[in-house]
Amino acid sequence: MPSASEHARTSRNGLAVALKVVGLLVLAGAILSFPSMAANPFILSVGVVIMSYAVLATGWNFMGGLTGYMSLGHAAYSGLGGYATGLLIIETGWDPWVALVGGSLFVAVLAVPIGIASLRVRGASFVIVSIALVLILLLVFQSWSELTGGSNGLRIPRPFGPEVLRPEQHERFYYLHAALLAGALLLWWLIDRSQFGIGLKAIREDEDKAQALGVPTFNYKLVAFVISAFITALGGGLYALWFGFLDPVFQFSILAGAYMVLMSLLGGIRSLFGPLLGAVIVGYAVEFFKAEYGDSQFHIVAMGLLLGIVVLFMPEGIIPAVSQQIRRFRPQASSIREVSQAELAEERRKDEEQPGTARRVTEGAPS
Repeated sequence: MPSASEHARTSRNGLAVALKVVGLLVLAGAILSFPSMAANPFILSVGVVIMSYAVLATGWNFMGGLTGYMSLGHAAYSGLGGYATGLLIIETGWDPWVALVGGSLFVAVLAVPIGIASLRVRGASFVIVSIALVLILLLVFQSWSELTGGSNGLRIPRPFGPEVLRPEQHERFYYLHAALLAGALLLWWLIDRSQFGIGLKAIREDEDKAQALGVPTFNYKLVAFVISAFITALGGGLYALWFGFLDPVFQFSILAGAYMVLMSLLGGIRSLFGPLLGAVIVGYAVEFFKAEYGDSQFHIVAMGLLLGIVVLFMPEGIIPAVSQQIRRFRPQASSIREVSQAELAEERRKDEEQPGTARRVTEGAPS
């Protein structure tokens, strides 16, 4: 018969699950109801930008959060995803949605040799390699003007007809980004709880020990790298379909990659919804500073200060920091199971009814 402590523990676990379900439903309701609450098309467009940031940060988190490899060059994959989607539509006449998937798969295939080459180094060396990739792609796409439009940019046909007005396009793309984000979060959650995810987290904590214990570290890193590139490319391609114009300077920007890192660090790279929370904060802040201060670079200074504050005071991110504070107020679980006098008497009676079985001795029981 379950003891009172087991009943209490079960009740606490059930309450925690119920609170998580309620919180998830509230979050989903808030995201889905945003377009109807947006006061004007500009605010709705800001919502699309934030959701796009959330997709890109979540895509980055497959690599940075699970393996600990900090890439500042993930703008390479979002930019490639955007250009691959646009060029497939323009040059081959593919349906925009087929081009989105096809372009992202192309980026994933391209990420295999890139990963094989770059994942052989760690730490600062990996960061430098990721930055170099972005700069190389920037020069290539600026110079190859016959295909990419060069510095003049590339205009992409909208997937919806002219009868769909701009505010309605914002709403549709908002929900498309939300659906992509939900799929990315589900995949991250499944990987995080799988044997593959355990191996990735072992790499994050100590790669040498993980390899010594038999984890195929390079293969695991490469798979995570390709998945991360694919999700990021999907985000970049969907953004290109919404915005309708691509500029190499913007698409292959180290600042865009730094934003992905900042958003994930701010919310918490080891938590499921960390990148989403970071995207809401950073995305809103960037759009606010741009609206208030125009083309000035004040938003870059503000983002730098924000990153410094996070690293100094919340190195694990907002969600882990808040969760830690909440756990401080919870009753501490005991490692020793409490046993009542009635349970001790019942155990003694069972031992006496089974001759030949060693009697159980319980420390602290009355003699």
